[in-house]
Amino acid sequence: MNKPILSTHFESRTPSSVRLAQMKYEDRKIKPEAVINVGIGNVSLPTNPAMMKRMFNLDAPESPFKNGIIRYSSTVGFSETQDAFKNILACEGFDTSNLHVQVTDGGSAAMELLLIGTSGAAGTEDKPLMMIDPAYTNYISFAERVGRATVTVKREMTEDGKFNLPELNIIEEEIKKHNPGALLVIPYDNPTGQLYDYDTMKDLAKLCVKYNMWMVSDEAYRELYYEVEKPLVSIWGLTDADVPGIEGRRMSIETASKVWNACGLRIGALITDNAEFHTKSVAEYTANLCANVIGQYIFGALAHETKEELVEWVTGLRNYYQKQIMTVYNGLKTMEPGLIVSSPDASIYSVIDVRNVVKPGFDATEFVLYCAGEGAIDIDGVKTTLLVAPMKGFYDVKGNDYNPGSTQFRISFVETPENMAKIPELFVKLLREYEAQR
Repeated sequence: MNKPILSTHFESRTPSSVRLAQMKYEDRKIKPEAVINVGIGNVSLPTNPAMMKRMFNLDAPESPFKNGIIRYSSTVGFSETQDAFKNILACEGFDTSNLHVQVTDGGSAAMELLLIGTSGAAGTEDKPLMMIDPAYTNYISFAERVGRATVTVKREMTEDGKFNLPELNIIEEEIKKHNPGALLVIPYDNPTGQLYDYDTMKDLAKLCVKYNMWMVSDEAYRELYYEVEKPLVSIWGLTDADVPGIEGRRMSIETASKVWNACGLRIGALITDNAEFHTKSVAEYTANLCANVIGQYIFGALAHETKEELVEWVTGLRNYYQKQIMTVYNGLKTMEPGLIVSSPDASIYSVIDVRNVVKPGFDATEFVLYCAGEGAIDIDGVKTTLLVAPMKGFYDVKGNDYNPGSTQFRISFVETPENMAKIPELFVKLLREYEAQR
């Protein structure tokens, strides 16, 4: 008897780069004594105290869930949850008076909305989303899911660990060639860990105005930057005074996941200063009914936090991550000087490029599968393996073009400080073990 036929889209699906290692490891028959998983940004720190208080007291007299009833919210989200996102921005010094907030199921749902709302269909030349390669892999996956076209401006990882943007005239030529509907920027970059400055943001904003594009900023890591003498960078710091015409074409992707240590809460937002886009976005999201209401209520606690409380929280996080990042960065360079490690400026990620220390024909995905499926080395008397993300999925490479991610990996600073300190030795020794048998 014939079996039902999968769609072409499902036939082509493979696991995301950030989940690949974990899925392979789960299928491993004989597992080592320990595994350190830095393949996905699954933050393991406790959430904000104000949010935690609500999470542990869902039956409090003021809670909407005190009687055990869990109803939908409006599609746009609880007003308190919207205010929480605005309060964070206002405490950071940005004007929120003309901002519209659509609360979503994680930043992921906001990504889908921006793709649907700004980009044309795949297979056409109708307003693709322009990204800056390498870009967060889920934008590529979601574009494929909703049938939207993407194009990229290519960055290369130089020997000093920098991912430098090409000259503006080269970016402009790509814009002329592809006629994108929107430009996506990630100022506190996932996956590279690099930081965009305001001059770069302004230059890109001018191109958005000149070529009538939306400017979208993924601000999941906005507060996590480590050159603290520089100002906090945001699309909401760009106004018509800086770039005439930028207002009314701005939007940001927000999330509770990273700065607020609530990955599993699945609360995000699409914020824009364009009322028409917001209205249509809410109309589109009515099919989803609403975002997770318990998550909305927990995150809504941040609507009532003061600037001083938020600054104290963010400063503590920033100090914590900076220490972990520098420990791993310096450890990798000491263990294997030939490694290229991305400049540790922002977010909670680093990219490692092994192109100078491996034999020809190396494939990052195969190494990741080796570590997850059979590799292990002795660390302090414990057989241990490491799960990382291959970078191939972070590049929007078409056809048979060479993928720079073939020798690159992203690591996330989400394990305990003790485990993070083991990564340099673990990565280098696993790499040597793998190369010896290849």
